[in-house]
Amino acid sequence: MTPDLNPAAKAELAPTGVLRAGINVANFLLVTSKDEKTGEPGGIAPDLARELAGRIGVPVKLIPFASPGKLADAAGSGVWDVALLGAEPSRAEQIAFTAAYVEIEAGYLVPAGSTLQTIDEVDRAGVRIAISARSAYDLYLSRILKHATLVRIEGIDAAHRHFVKEGLEALAGLKPGLVANADEFKGSRILDGRFTTVQQAMGVPVKCQAGAAYLRQFVEEAKASGLVARLIAKHRVRGLSAAPAASM
Repeated sequence: MTPDLNPAAKAELAPTGVLRAGINVANFLLVTSKDEKTGEPGGIAPDLARELAGRIGVPVKLIPFASPGKLADAAGSGVWDVALLGAEPSRAEQIAFTAAYVEIEAGYLVPAGSTLQTIDEVDRAGVRIAISARSAYDLYLSRILKHATLVRIEGIDAAHRHFVKEGLEALAGLKPGLVANADEFKGSRILDGRFTTVQQAMGVPVKCQAGAAYLRQFVEEAKASGLVARLIAKHRVRGLSAAPAASM
């Protein structure tokens, strides 16, 4: 069932008459293509933004950001009305998030000959972990690691290159991406398990409470109706799944 849209919610979601959707183009699972003519991003996240715009009866304008950190930094600046990115407690100070619409496992890649065997063993003194700066999993590991050192590099591909070039002990990342990294780095392996599951969600600036309420209903309906699952199938994305219904 399509959630009810009240005038206050529509005014907050599209204050200019256009839904301006902030998109993290660095997420290779949710943004999988670019239109050759317009340059607009394509994939699960852009399609979900387009669906939302259609539901509220306004055009959509996709606002691309090179990293999730830059997208989060723009909260409240008036550049975007709705953002699609990983929900993290530190970001929730500025962004009112929905529950996740998809979940993505995050783990570690280690080089050939590494003595590290489990996820827990990575958090040791002397272990250096290459990571994409200000990604959702960077924010998570920043809170929970006690001994290992995070080496923050701007961008997923750059973090992988740094890991290889500098001979670091581990590379943190989304597991589907680590599979590709392992194929390129002979002898490397992905540790079993995960250190977290990244919750990809939608959000609005915290002041937009009516818009946030509508957006939460929209995401729950998108999961329950099978829309999210259909978008995953449409874009042939492997390594992520539709998130479960939010507990009410």
